[in-house]
Amino acid sequence: MKFSIVSSAMFALCAIGRVKGLVSPALSVAARHGRMGLVSREGVKLMQSTAAASEETEAPAKKKVITRRILSGVQPTGSLHLGNYLGAIRQWVDFQNTGKFAGVEEDEEDMDENVEVVNENLFCVVDLHAITMPHDPKELSESTLASAALYIAAGIDPTRSRVFVQSHVPAHSELAWLLNCATPMNWLERMIQFKDKAKKQGTDKVGVGLFTYPVLMAADILLYQADRVPVGEDQRQHLELARDITRRFNDMYCKGNPYKKRCKAAKIPSRPAFTEPQAMIVKAGGARVMSLTDGTNKMSKSEPNDNSRINVLDPPALIRSKIKKCKTDEFKGIEWDNPQRPEATNLLNIYASVQPDRSRDDITEEVKDLTWGEFKPLLAEAVVNHLEPIQKKYEEVRADEEYLLGVLRDGAHSANDIASRTLRSAKVAMGFTLLD
Repeated sequence: MKFSIVSSAMFALCAIGRVKGLVSPALSVAARHGRMGLVSREGVKLMQSTAAASEETEAPAKKKVITRRILSGVQPTGSLHLGNYLGAIRQWVDFQNTGKFAGVEEDEEDMDENVEVVNENLFCVVDLHAITMPHDPKELSESTLASAALYIAAGIDPTRSRVFVQSHVPAHSELAWLLNCATPMNWLERMIQFKDKAKKQGTDKVGVGLFTYPVLMAADILLYQADRVPVGEDQRQHLELARDITRRFNDMYCKGNPYKKRCKAAKIPSRPAFTEPQAMIVKAGGARVMSLTDGTNKMSKSEPNDNSRINVLDPPALIRSKIKKCKTDEFKGIEWDNPQRPEATNLLNIYASVQPDRSRDDITEEVKDLTWGEFKPLLAEAVVNHLEPIQKKYEEVRADEEYLLGVLRDGAHSANDIASRTLRSAKVAMGFTLLD
């Protein structure tokens, strides 16, 4: 995903958790068709093929199964724009459909014919993150449902992935509180995002939630026992904090005989409460969508000027108008990667991204001698044509609120099942009295 864990109004996290075991070829087929929950966090079952075999037929060899759990989300603040879609949501769809992230090398396990990889996808509307900045309560619910509907409209399939709202899984906020109590303040004081936003908004206008925002993000990762997190350079600080919190918590609470006794009494394994997440570096590439009014800044939901972005739900006439007005330059021809022409690179990246079946060489040859007056209409039509089916599907999904709420209810149930087990382990580690 070019996956930014945090931008000004966007949270996108990909957390990958894995469990190893054995699986039969018969189960492998079922796994590829999206049946969820094949392998639990607690262990791995041996699955037997139901196909009858004669004495002359060799029994099919069992494969090692690796379950990869993916969690990612976007804040429901403002309208989702082209950068959110191309830089995150479309990559989730690609992973759902192919099991691979663009720009991330496959593990040896992915290429091993004796290994079956089963993906468990959870896509979240992160409304708890959205309230760390001033918001309109009347708009939060509608924005939350709109974001979930856009996930589905863009290609997230609720029969193959789980879509849920962060606040519908209480373990997110509960674990965040437990981690807050184990996290030194000076770790948070050095986080860059808080410093930047507090400087812009004023410390009297930002809440404590913004200060502890990175701890909630760590809770999001740790709840689902991720061991790999695809990151870009702008995400390293947040991932390192999650790793620091993991080590500190496990060192403080998950060692020695008293801990083993608590685990035994609670009937849970006496392993560390959390898996320490490792960085999986996302290679450069993919869609980095910049502002239409300044090719050196990322497209952002928080930018006051709506002409700086193309919103996924913008009508065709508005898209054409924004592209017609967007900033360009005085150079002849249109080219990629000229440091003096950031707007040209940005608009070409958008043009290529909404036409994924075309090669870069093909597009370069098409546009190299065009004027901006000739290129902008081509770009506008390409964007309109790409977004039109998404917009149509969105209207269908959003109109059927009973269906949408059902998807969110089912997704929350699945996420709660995973998250509650992790939360229980953390509580046992800290010494809480639990009810069966």
